[in-house]
Amino acid sequence: MPNYKDSSRQPKWMPVVVEEQILPGSFEFALDHLVDHELDLSVLDAKFKNDKTGASAYDPRVMLKIVLLAYSRGLVSSRDIEHACKTNVQFIAISGDSHPSYSHIAKFVRELVDQIKPLFTQVLMICDAQGLIGKQMFAIDGVKLSSNASKERSGTHTELVHRAKRLDKAAAKILERHQTQDGKGSDEALPKKAQVQRDKLQREAQRMREFVSSNAPKRNAKGVELKSNATDNDSAKMATSKGVIQGYAAQAAVDSKHQIIVAADVLGSGSEQSALIGMIQLTQAIRRDDTLITADAGYHSEKNLETLRKLGVPAMIADNQMRQRDERFANRARHKGRADPLHQKRPTDKPKKPKLFKAKDFTVEQHLNRCRCPTGKLMYASGKAITTNGYVHDRWRGTITGCRDCHLRAQCIPKPEQSQVRQVSFFYPNQASQKKATEIMRPAIDSPEGRYLYSQRFGTVEPVFANIRHAKRLDRFTLRSKPKVNTQWQLYCLVHNVEKIANMGNKTE
Repeated sequence: MPNYKDSSRQPKWMPVVVEEQILPGSFEFALDHLVDHELDLSVLDAKFKNDKTGASAYDPRVMLKIVLLAYSRGLVSSRDIEHACKTNVQFIAISGDSHPSYSHIAKFVRELVDQIKPLFTQVLMICDAQGLIGKQMFAIDGVKLSSNASKERSGTHTELVHRAKRLDKAAAKILERHQTQDGKGSDEALPKKAQVQRDKLQREAQRMREFVSSNAPKRNAKGVELKSNATDNDSAKMATSKGVIQGYAAQAAVDSKHQIIVAADVLGSGSEQSALIGMIQLTQAIRRDDTLITADAGYHSEKNLETLRKLGVPAMIADNQMRQRDERFANRARHKGRADPLHQKRPTDKPKKPKLFKAKDFTVEQHLNRCRCPTGKLMYASGKAITTNGYVHDRWRGTITGCRDCHLRAQCIPKPEQSQVRQVSFFYPNQASQKKATEIMRPAIDSPEGRYLYSQRFGTVEPVFANIRHAKRLDRFTLRSKPKVNTQWQLYCLVHNVEKIANMGNKTE
């Protein structure tokens, strides 16, 4: 038989120089140097007033190193970080063999809300000084992550009140069932397990009622009520490829040269469209006038594109039909699986809608100042020289008696079950064309140069999210409320940028 040397993993007394465990060129070496020699952390020192009295505190520089090193190793839980500070030699070295408890670690992260932005900016300036930011293109995108909140506690105020009533009924049924079985009229005889369950339901119902009474309903820009959440009201229900989650949409603007994150933020309620301009404003300190902004169709809207045009910001924002117009994706359907023949939601025998009459089917008699519909009935003027989207037109409207019993009503009115009459507009001839911002963007992004520039977006921003979500294991936020969640997200973005400094610093062209 082969004769091998003995190997053992039993505990041994070994001389270890803690400082030598931080190896040059590693992430922890770059982190240690940045925090101790490059970053101005006087704002963290200002929080302590224990120079003359009071117990000694953990150095915020040490705490920052511990948290960032933990996030880089995929440790999110403060209890896991506490354990690493006691057993992992890298954490022992970076912390100087200090052992902060999980409560100290969690408290430190929570209280970084006001200090995280200056810290992020300082690291960004270091990246810029080392030539890691090219400023040719910033790619903006978002990733949806679960929050530390329950989907069951989401709903409109009416739905939450209804849930409280259902919980009260469930609690009452526990007592009623017990009384029916035992023939007793007192709830004191409830078994301990049933009593605990009943108390839990009653507390949850009370929590729903207290939330509704102390919080105003959330509404969008149109005044429509949105779903609130009794656990974290800043979070929102979001549709993902794997179902609906209760969470936040983490946003990042990434430079195309070395994938440095130049701006980061989180979005609770609302669509990603509302985050585009704010993200661009966050890049103001680092962005040049000729820096190209790219974003996918989730940020595409007429309002956003018009704002960018007024600000003079060059941008390539895709629309939902971009791939349909691109001949390179003409045969993409062959890669998709065949549809389930049983998954047919539309009836095949549904009759087609008739083609509606257009403006050319109506006759305007200018000399008599009147208009006739295709059946010859008179229509009256409901507006002269009206301006809509920069174009001037006259509007004509049918009468209720003429349209109500018309045999061509279904062919004339788009929604006959909702609208009583048909109206039609005639635009003045020879008006100067006023293209919308979306119409200007479409040919620009469809051009060979536009396709080349936009194609770099995916390879710029998606690997960043892959690094944070999978390599760093951030699959959900552990804090609650938007300011605290934003702090945790920017800490992870800090880890990504420090990692770039460690790997790419002083190696740029």
